[in-house]
Amino acid sequence: MSTENGTAQLFEAAQATGRRTLFIRDLTDGQSVDAIFRVRERSLRKKRNGEDFLRLTLGDASGTLPAVAWEGAIDMHELCGAGVAVRVRGRFEISERFGPQLTVVGVTAVADGEFDPADLADGPPIDPSKMEADLRDLIETVQNPHLRRLLDALYGEESEVWQRFRSAPAAKYYHQAYRHGLLEHTLTVGQAVSAVSGAFGGIDRDVAVTGALIHDIGKVEAYSMDPNAIDLTDNGKLQGEIPLGYYLVRSTIERLDGFPPATAQALLHIVLSHHGLLENGSPVVPATREATLVHMIDNLGGRLGSFDRIEKRLQDGETWSSYDRALDGSAYFAARANAPVESLQPAAAS
Repeated sequence: MSTENGTAQLFEAAQATGRRTLFIRDLTDGQSVDAIFRVRERSLRKKRNGEDFLRLTLGDASGTLPAVAWEGAIDMHELCGAGVAVRVRGRFEISERFGPQLTVVGVTAVADGEFDPADLADGPPIDPSKMEADLRDLIETVQNPHLRRLLDALYGEESEVWQRFRSAPAAKYYHQAYRHGLLEHTLTVGQAVSAVSGAFGGIDRDVAVTGALIHDIGKVEAYSMDPNAIDLTDNGKLQGEIPLGYYLVRSTIERLDGFPPATAQALLHIVLSHHGLLENGSPVVPATREATLVHMIDNLGGRLGSFDRIEKRLQDGETWSSYDRALDGSAYFAARANAPVESLQPAAAS
């Protein structure tokens, strides 16, 4: 049986059983591909001779994959709307110059019943309801009444901000780039700041924890809410998530009677400086203990989140990843060398 025929039969078997048999992490160099993916991005471009070609980013529950279609670009572009599930045929190759890439030879539309949406959706490893409960438990530990009023105004169950925050992604690419990703990232940063703040003198624990819980709040306006096609909104592109977060927090504080100006200043400085460096997008650099702590933990959380993203893409038995831009190197997973690998399956979204 040829590779092409074998791949086609796998696809037909998957359709019949409802189970996905081929994930991005399972692809090997030179393999023929016939599978359903979610289109994360599409871009119609020009060859040097003026002809069109199509660049895609395809995704499933195990990660994303760059793809290119050299022929039939216009027709494929019409089918491959961002967030749309499509059946893709082509060949997967790992180039020394370009890395992993799928060369697409055909794309067809699929109906909703032809695939399991969970196979195409990334998500957090912890149930969102559990993360929400943990976040509210952490908020309960904040003793400063002014900070509690602010957190209740932003994250109360009836708050419009909370409705968007709970489902928002934390990023477009590198860490927690999926529905509920912002909740996951914020919770881990808040918990870590809470744990570390007592180990160093001079830190206002309530200010640091509150700053950690609101540092990325601008992302509720900076990113679209479509979990199948995460992208920056117009405001995200024109203003950026830090200015959006600063305005959201400041305007909320201004509606709270009697909020101490010094406390407001401390919190707003955390929001403005949490990227750490001017070249990383911070309007100012951290100038307080609390802002420095939040920046360091935020950076750590993002980098460790990249390890989660990378491990999902590894095939069974692999311990080293390829080069990753977010880490500026490869990642090593020692536990995978000595034990069977259990796939990191996202929790069911609620």
